[in-house]
Amino acid sequence: MREHYDVLVVGGGINGCGIANLAAQCGLAVLLVEQDDLAAHTSSASSKLIHGGLRYLEYGEFRLVREALAEREVLLAMAPHLIRPLTFVLPHHKALRPVWMIRLGLMLYDHLGSREQLPASQHLELAQHPAGEPLRPAFHTGFSYADCWVDDARLVVLNAMQAREYGADVLTRTRLEGACRGEAGWLARLTDPSGRPWTVTAGALVNAAGPWVEQVLAETLGRPGPARLRLVKGSHIVVSRLYQGEHAYLLQSGDRRVVFVLPYGDFNLIGTTDVPFDGDPAALSASAEEIDYLCRVVNEYFRQPIRPQDVVWSFAGVRPLFDDGSPSATAVTRDYHLELDGTDAPLLSVFGGKLTTHRQLARAALTRLAPRFDLELPNDPPPALPGGVLPTLTLDAYREQLARRFSWLPRPLLGALLQRHGSLIEVLLQGASTLADLGTDHGGGLYQREVEYLIEREWARQPDDVLWRRSKCGLAMSTAERQAFAAAWDAKYSRRAES
Repeated sequence: MREHYDVLVVGGGINGCGIANLAAQCGLAVLLVEQDDLAAHTSSASSKLIHGGLRYLEYGEFRLVREALAEREVLLAMAPHLIRPLTFVLPHHKALRPVWMIRLGLMLYDHLGSREQLPASQHLELAQHPAGEPLRPAFHTGFSYADCWVDDARLVVLNAMQAREYGADVLTRTRLEGACRGEAGWLARLTDPSGRPWTVTAGALVNAAGPWVEQVLAETLGRPGPARLRLVKGSHIVVSRLYQGEHAYLLQSGDRRVVFVLPYGDFNLIGTTDVPFDGDPAALSASAEEIDYLCRVVNEYFRQPIRPQDVVWSFAGVRPLFDDGSPSATAVTRDYHLELDGTDAPLLSVFGGKLTTHRQLARAALTRLAPRFDLELPNDPPPALPGGVLPTLTLDAYREQLARRFSWLPRPLLGALLQRHGSLIEVLLQGASTLADLGTDHGGGLYQREVEYLIEREWARQPDDVLWRRSKCGLAMSTAERQAFAAAWDAKYSRRAES
């Protein structure tokens, strides 16, 4: 650890980790602090998509959509194990948007941004197409288009891992208690996970605290200002599979919202809602009203109805959007907004943003800070994220190569580990020649060796960091298995995590 850093980044979500990653690649000394776990809040509660945002076209967000569409291709190349193409089926609802509007929107979507790896949109006759089988007979016309799926929390962790590879220090469960400008720039007071106070100095301070960005400005830094943050809550539910296949559905709702139904292993992930929020962003859950809303939208389209009691898991997050004065939560821009205070010891605050454009947000942030450090930003294409450099041309070919080398490893487990870790699976499995070498089987595809790997290399410090953010294995585990894992954590992992 240093006593002085060029940049102190506050917030371990996708924006903070993305900025820390790029700043470290620029050669700056970087410290990132996060009060909880990486991606503990908004960045692990998304719809888990790398997409342009088809519905944003209705609100005239052409620059945002163009930038996001171009980023799909870049991110797909950076992490081919973590990000995968996903076909969306859009059933036409006669009472909502007309066919010509959907055709026009998809044509723009096909051509606004770079599209080298993903197919163009198509018209579908759902009565003759397999994608129409789970839908009600009233939906006989539809369209398909392509976007990408991502494990959002792992995308955040990979950015933090890459920042560390370039020399950044990343500290979780570490709070910024206060900061003021001084001769060396910013003098920041921090507390570590045990509550021990310490101080560092930094040339620049980046406030990427997400839903807490204004709280950090007003309470931690003593720099209150006009309200420009609009908190919008989004909830998701997970249910048992409604259909076969690895495609997704985009459902139009009568309130002009859209609801995604996404393949999620043996389940479907359904979301999201748009609800104005003014509570504590750390204490969130999907409300009964939101769950009922998502069920009603799905039931309007699918033959097989779902009920609130069919929900096996739900989660909610708060989007910290920049308040552009839009009359409804649905219409508020998803674009990012940066505010710079000062030049000698700059304070940069981040409002809004989305997973797909986190790299562009980071470039914009470092461009604003460049005069302070005489920076030259690296050109694209960017380096692959950790695990993203594959020794074969395709992920499928690499999977087959691994299956031959690790023939003792069950195929489903191999696929899950490959998706989580990419080529770093070879580090994880180094020296193992039998399933027993992976240690205790905690259920849901989670073994002792991976738990220890996540602690040592990915900042996992509590059971939920492993079960719901690093692996999602908690969804495939029974209640008894989750309880047993919590007990095992106290017995065998907690000391390692605290060291």
